[in-house]
Amino acid sequence: MARQSYDPRETAEIVAIQALSFIAGDAERLGLFLAETGIGPETLRSSAKDPGFLGGVLDFLLRDEKLLTAFAESSHLEPRIVSNARAALGGPSWERDVP
Repeated sequence: MARQSYDPRETAEIVAIQALSFIAGDAERLGLFLAETGIGPETLRSSAKDPGFLGGVLDFLLRDEKLLTAFAESSHLEPRIVSNARAALGGPSWERDVP
């Protein structure tokens, strides 16, 4: 029986896409996410192919413990999996510019 290889980056992208789906599943969460990222709802699907964007999705969750906990519970993941996924995606952490 062939053994599947483990790719941390691929796993991280799956976690981030699950997180995006979680965010999009609630109008209030989605509105806040869109406002913070500055993207429109029409570009969500194409943006999900960008690892930098996916990192931003995880950053959005990691900044709010209540939101992170809700996502972790709904997806049956430990919250640390989200931070591990963020690290696996690499790149700078996304922060909203505040004037």
